[in-house]
Amino acid sequence: MLQDNSTIRYYQRLTDAMVELWRRGSRYEDIRNYMDGYIACLHQTKVLESYKIHRLEEEAFRFLRDPSNFELSYPQTQTETDFSY
Repeated sequence: MLQDNSTIRYYQRLTDAMVELWRRGSRYEDIRNYMDGYIACLHQTKVLESYKIHRLEEEAFRFLRDPSNFELSYPQTQTETDFSY
């Protein structure tokens, strides 16, 4: 579990982007490449300590492997009821 505020923010940004890519029709490999690039940028910029980036990567990969995170959710439609008076 992530506990550092800045690490959590980066994780949320990454997972939100992954879900958006999925909604736009990207394949698993494309999302994985995006995640790898995001992690590489975090390492390159050194905005987080290495162990925090590694933990973020583990959590993001766990998120990516869970199919329930990428299920399409449709709003529940209410059927009209016929009221006879």
